[in-house]
Amino acid sequence: MKILIDECLPAELKAHVIALGHECQTVRQASFGAKKNGELLTLAEGRWNILLTSDRNIKYQQNMAGRSVSILILCVKTNRMKDVLPLMPACAQAFFLSSPAKWSRSGRYSQMVEQTMHVSAP
Repeated sequence: MKILIDECLPAELKAHVIALGHECQTVRQASFGAKKNGELLTLAEGRWNILLTSDRNIKYQQNMAGRSVSILILCVKTNRMKDVLPLMPACAQAFFLSSPAKWSRSGRYSQMVEQTMHVSAP
């Protein structure tokens, strides 16, 4: 799986995603820093399978119809590694179950009617 890490998450997360066996790059490494969400998703199309973010509002701002990239939203108190790392096992499961153009939230794991995987901290 090819994962693009949004700039609202720590760049150190990349090593942990790679350790899960996925190809990974940060938005800044991909030279997409400071792009708006819609433009970022368009640029991600065909290059990455999942955009990993903690932006909970992206779900309400973007129409995913017809997109091949999925979004996994990490529901954390802060974007510090101490809050993000406990979600990595749930992320691994979400990466495995991901399909095109799904909204996903990482924390407590459940499936929503609108095809949103939810995974949040216990």
